[in-house]
Amino acid sequence: MTKPTSKRKKATSAVSSDSTPTDDLVEEDISLEENPGSATITVTAVEVPELTEEELRDRQHLERKVERAVFEAGKALAELRDRRLYRSTHKTFEEYCRERFAHSRRQSYLLMDAAVVFDNLVEICDQFDHKLPTAEGQVRPMTKLEPQEQQEAWLRAV
Repeated sequence: MTKPTSKRKKATSAVSSDSTPTDDLVEEDISLEENPGSATITVTAVEVPELTEEELRDRQHLERKVERAVFEAGKALAELRDRRLYRSTHKTFEEYCRERFAHSRRQSYLLMDAAVVFDNLVEICDQFDHKLPTAEGQVRPMTKLEPQEQQEAWLRAV
């Protein structure tokens, strides 16, 4: 099925070769073009300076914070549970987590277990500059392993 040719006109800004826009508008009949879908666009490259040593250190520090965020939550949950800091408002830890964080019992315990594994991996990963896990699901299979086995499994995985 052939499309009817368009008779509408399109206003575009004229741009000089030095990428400085002009104030003139050019009227162009796009029905006269062979293929209006294939246009040439001129893009000016912008040089992005390399990061300084300080910026590289800052980036790595901030990346580590992001990597640790989920596991910090697990550690905080474990402390809330162990110290029973929920007792003034809730009868059980599970009830507290459900109402306060919308976590199921399982989700809270998975986060706490993952935090233990994460702590076992931090030293070995920092020592060899390996990536740390960023999600609970990445370490879930390792929760049943001994700390040394967790480290070996993670090093093989990364």
